[in-house]
Amino acid sequence: MVSSNRRSPDELRSARWYAPDDLRSFGHRSRTKQMGFHRDEFLGKPVIAIINPWNELNTCHTHFPQRVQDIKRGIYQAGGFAVELPVLSLGEQLLKPTAMMYRNLLAMEVEEVLRGYPVDGAVLLGGCDKTTPGVIMGALSMNLPFVYVPGGAMLRGNWRGETLGSGTDVWKYW
Repeated sequence: MVSSNRRSPDELRSARWYAPDDLRSFGHRSRTKQMGFHRDEFLGKPVIAIINPWNELNTCHTHFPQRVQDIKRGIYQAGGFAVELPVLSLGEQLLKPTAMMYRNLLAMEVEEVLRGYPVDGAVLLGGCDKTTPGVIMGALSMNLPFVYVPGGAMLRGNWRGETLGSGTDVWKYW
């Protein structure tokens, strides 16, 4: 039988922000409530960050806004408190001169976002070549539990009734 690794609410990392009965924690709780959350939604529950590198110019991540809603629903159903934390988006197709220049910057950003906020675990989204290692490297450096959700393959498209691939068909129409 597998034993449960669940932590009590007092053992959660986020409890350092929300649990103490002092002025600073009062401020953290009131600011969270100011954003429209009820205390029952976040107090004593694991805060799970959804690390989202979506932007409107990254074709690898066009479906992420819908995936984030699905992930939030799952986190709430499991008894957690879901928060979306946007991070740098590395889309190889339009980012010049190359996305590789920014992979480590993304890793540092993910690590510091997870360190700086009251987060107990994370769901990492990624899809392009440099986003995947960037978000994973950052989460590993922070040493928090995380799940990586890959964006999936870039699907073929259609143009004038013809199915096109994502790489080879470009030369046909050049």
